[in-house]
Formats: sequence, C-alpha cells, structure tokens
Amino acid sequence: MPTLAPVSTLADLVRARTDLAVADLAWLQRLVGEWQLVADLSFADLVLHVRTTDGTWLAVAHMRPTTGPTAYPQDVVGTEVEAARAPRLERVLATGRPVTGPEPESRSSSQVRRELVPVRRGTRVPAVLSRDAVQDVHKMPSALELTYLTTAGELLQMVGEGRFPFPGSATDREQAPRVGDGLVRLDRTGHTVYASPNALSAFRRLGVSGDLLGAHLGHTIARLSAAPGVLDEPRGSAAIAAVLRFAEPRESEVEAQGATVLLRALPLHPGGEPRGALVLVRDVTELRHRDRQLVGKDATIREIHHRVKNNLQTVAALLRLQARRMEVPEARTALEESVRRVASIAMVHETLSQALQDVVQFDEIADRVLAMCADVAAPESSVGVRRTGTFGELPAEVATVLAMVLTELVQNAVEHAYPDGAAGAIEVHVDRAPAGLRVVVVDDGAGLPPGFDLAASPRLGLQIVRTLVDGELRGALVLEPGPGGTGTRAVLDVPAPVVQPG
Repeated sequence: MPTLAPVSTLADLVRARTDLAVADLAWLQRLVGEWQLVADLSFADLVLHVRTTDGTWLAVAHMRPTTGPTAYPQDVVGTEVEAARAPRLERVLATGRPVTGPEPESRSSSQVRRELVPVRRGTRVPAVLSRDAVQDVHKMPSALELTYLTTAGELLQMVGEGRFPFPGSATDREQAPRVGDGLVRLDRTGHTVYASPNALSAFRRLGVSGDLLGAHLGHTIARLSAAPGVLDEPRGSAAIAAVLRFAEPRESEVEAQGATVLLRALPLHPGGEPRGALVLVRDVTELRHRDRQLVGKDATIREIHHRVKNNLQTVAALLRLQARRMEVPEARTALEESVRRVASIAMVHETLSQALQDVVQFDEIADRVLAMCADVAAPESSVGVRRTGTFGELPAEVATVLAMVLTELVQNAVEHAYPDGAAGAIEVHVDRAPAGLRVVVVDDGAGLPPGFDLAASPRLGLQIVRTLVDGELRGALVLEPGPGGTGTRAVLDVPAPVVQPG
C-alpha cells in the first residue's frame, strides 16, 4: 500500500480526499472516539476506510487492541487499499452488509481474519470498518475471550445499523473505565452472566461477598449503597436500571467501605432487540482520594492568598496613616508610593484567593492599577489613563511582578510627565504574541530630560522596575521619546516562557 502525503488526522484526510458531508465526518469522529472499546473486545485492529473522490479506498483511522497482538505493526493511516481488496469494500458499501473471511497472508500457526462492517449513519454508509484479528488456530478461547468476542460482535452489528456510537453520549477518556479494568456482562433483566476477574476484585473492595454470577447487579449495588431510611435509589443502581429500560449509556460511581468504583454501562441492542448491557468497571479509589487531597490543598492555598491580601491591606493602611502624620512632603510622598506598591501586590493575591488555579486574569488587575495610579495626579490636572489590548491569563508569580512594574511605570508618567497640573493622556497598549508579551506605556507629557539614562537614573521607582524586569521577568525595558519627539514611551518585553497561553 503506497504511502500518501503526510496528512495524518481523520478530518484532514476526509476533507482532502472525499466529498463526505460535515455530519458524516462528525459521526466518524464519534466512532473513532469510542472504538478502543471495540478493538479491545475484539482482540483485533480496527481500520476505518473511506471511498475517495477518485474511486480509491483510503485508510483514515486505525486503532490497535491493548488485549492482543496487532495485525499492523506499521501505521496504515493515509495509505490506499490495494486493488485486489477493493471489491470487498465496494460490496459492503453497495449492500450495507458485513463481509467476513480470512486474509491471504499467513503468520506461521496464525492467520489474519478480516471482517468488513458498514459504518451507517441514518440511511447513509459513509465508511467501512475492518476488524483484522490475528488468530491462533490451535488455541481454544476462554470464557473471558468468548464473552469479549460476543459483545464485540453485537457492538459491530450496532455500528452497521447506525446504533453505535450512541448519539449524544460523551465520556471522559482519561478516567473512563476500559475493558482491561473490569467487565460485567448483563442479560436483558439485569442479571450478571459474566464478570471478569478485575471486575470481581473491584466489587470485593466495595464489600460484595460471593460470586456476581446470576446476581442482579442493580440490586447488589443498592444493598451496598442504600442507608437505613433512605428510599431514593442509589445512583449506580439507577444507572443500571436506566440503561436496561431506556437503552441509553450511563456513568455513575458507587462508594462503599471507603472504596469508589466507576461504572460505565452501555446498552446492547443489535437489531433493535435488547440483549442486556455491558458494564465497564474501574476502581478509582486512589484517584478520588487524590482528587479530594488536591481540592483540600487548593482551598488551603486560596485561604493563604486571602490572608496575605488582608495582611497587605493592613500594612497599606498603616503606611497611609503614617503618611498623614508626616510633615515633610518628601517623606509623605515616599510613604504614599509605598502604599500603592503594597496595594498592587494585594490586588493579585485577592484575585488568586478567588481562583481555582494558580493563574489570574490580569486585565482586571491592570485596570484597577491604572485607576489607582490616575488618582496620583494633582487635583487641578486632568490626566486620563486607558488600556488597549489584553493581558489574558498570567501565572501568579508573573502577575505579582508585572502589577508592581505597571504601577511604577504609570505612576512615574503621571507624576513627572505633567508638572504644574497639566492635562494629558496616558495609554497602556498590550500586545500578546507567541514570542511573548509586550506592554507599551505612552504619555504626551513633558518628555525625558536631556541626557536621560535609565541605568543611571536615581529615581527609586525606575530602579525597582529595572530590578524586577531583569531579575524576575527576565525581560527588557526601554524608555525613549514618544512619537514625534513628544512625551515618553516605555516599552516592556516579557519573553514567552514565563507567559501562560491565553
């Protein structure tokens, strides 16, 4: 099978090589999202084939089993089907019926058995699914293998009838139980006809004694979960009942004796006839214990941020009180500047105390900093401060430093660019790009003094900014004359590694 251009995703291949409708593509993507289950139950590779606009057949997706050997050690996605095999695919597409038979190649004592199944969506067959299993002709299947294969056959029949994947169903792939985690097969009345060893172990942790075989799973779960005097049906039991009654997949968790087991129940109704349900079982006790620990730690961290914010606000209030008692103007000004610096840090901790993660939406903090700095202007002046662009989300350590830097730059512009109550406008422009974050503070005020050198400036605020930019943000700061030689332009560049994606 010759390899085509390096287009790897299902969507790219379908769009580039076929005229399938958007709804057909969405259905195929849903199938691919669920078909690891079918591959594992089948002990077989699954390959999805579509007919291209030039009449050839193309493999657009491939799933290997985790329960058995693969028939395709090499990747087959993006390869065309050999001409000798195309007629069988055409037959499935034309008739809408599966075709089964061995493949010509042999592997010593094993052979590859291929089954071709139509993938139906409504009245359409947008693709053909092949199930390719490496079979050992000398091996007798066990009870587990027979149950797996029977269930896989029913699911594949449902694929050919447009009943699988289930419309509207979605699951968390990371936590969803898989075949190897544990499997229980129920008949149409909800009684257990097979339970894998891992499934039995999971129910043992819940406190189930004896064999599950022949037991009604819903009633078993109800006895585990129901407390005295509680009439409501437990979630796990209700989920099993709903699957059997309404033929809809359900997920639930069962907790008992300190253990937590996740259940995913899937109805089996090939040909529209109820055959019972497949219940995948996963012991998630340790995962839930870890989740609860993380939730507790998150709450503790938020409480710490809240207390730090309160302490900083207390410090700012004390400094403000001390400033009012100062008779020397320079000392009063220095204390007021310290109040604003502490307040800018408190704003970040206040935001973190309300966040679920250690990141903050910085735009709100920036706007509050700008409003605070605008208040520094003399009462008789009219200095406006506004922001354009967005900072987006920033990690906490970056947000704290950037809040202080922004405070100093804008406060410096307000205090020194507009002497004697002059009016003006300060604009903070933010540009977020893959290379990093650029913040430009532009004023139309008095401009830089002759021979100004940022590195040699005696101003405490600018010295603080230089230290924070160089040491904490690993960035760069430039102060230069504004456009047309009017005012001042401060350009801050923060490299990408310290900036979270927005």
